[in-house]
Amino acid sequence: MGFTEQRFNVNLSILFTELPLLERPAAAAAAGFTAVELWWPWIDSPTPEQSELDALKKAIEDAGVQLTGLNFYAGRLPGPDRGALSIPGEESDRFRANIDVAADFARSLGCRALNALYGNRVEGVDPAEQDALALENLTLAARAADRIGAILLIETLNKPESPLYPLVTAPAGVGIVDKVNEATGLGNAKFLMDLYHLSMNGEDLPSVIEQYASKTGHVQIADNPGRGAPGTGTLPLEELLDQLEKAGYEGYVGLEYKPGDKPSAEAFDWLPRQARAAR
Repeated sequence: MGFTEQRFNVNLSILFTELPLLERPAAAAAAGFTAVELWWPWIDSPTPEQSELDALKKAIEDAGVQLTGLNFYAGRLPGPDRGALSIPGEESDRFRANIDVAADFARSLGCRALNALYGNRVEGVDPAEQDALALENLTLAARAADRIGAILLIETLNKPESPLYPLVTAPAGVGIVDKVNEATGLGNAKFLMDLYHLSMNGEDLPSVIEQYASKTGHVQIADNPGRGAPGTGTLPLEELLDQLEKAGYEGYVGLEYKPGDKPSAEAFDWLPRQARAAR
């Protein structure tokens, strides 16, 4: 099988960032891709002006690409933050204000996957208090996702790069997925399996795939070390994606890697152009 049998999308919050936001969908299309995903693009605003939302929607539609994944508001990302939903006070309020805005934007473009980053631990705050708040907010997010026919994704990051983030193992991420599904009864919470983050945590990737493929709603990849394109590190990404497919995973594989010291358009040599359009 290999890479040519996968269904890829490009994360426009880490690739093509040398371009203004509104030019990135067309750049992805010019590189041969038909599907894209985004972190929440307005890091300072969970509720941007409608004109900004409309402009991004038009840019995506004009480029002829499909938005297949969108993060809820997650604070300063990239930057020091790793989500907002478990942080008491203003950040939790900002996350809640964003829920319907993000869901409605996703619905307007036919996007059916919304990612909710958990948030860092806060010094002086009881982790149990943060976890209770997180479950409350994730329940709201799952219901909003269900309203538009979408899944809610919960992501594991890695401890070396995100030392304050509590979900740094696959079992921890899946455990939250199970809690949200139990709380809502909707069953639309899924695991976001990022093979780069899991490898940085030293996890046994074939075992993770074997155990959790059935609970996985989205996959993201980058090579390790370096978080670059496939082939720049040592991860057997082709084999791992083949294993995922054999285990029944049929969703998108998000390209969430750094282009290195060259333009993003030149960071896809590992993938034949004819294999870039999502099938």
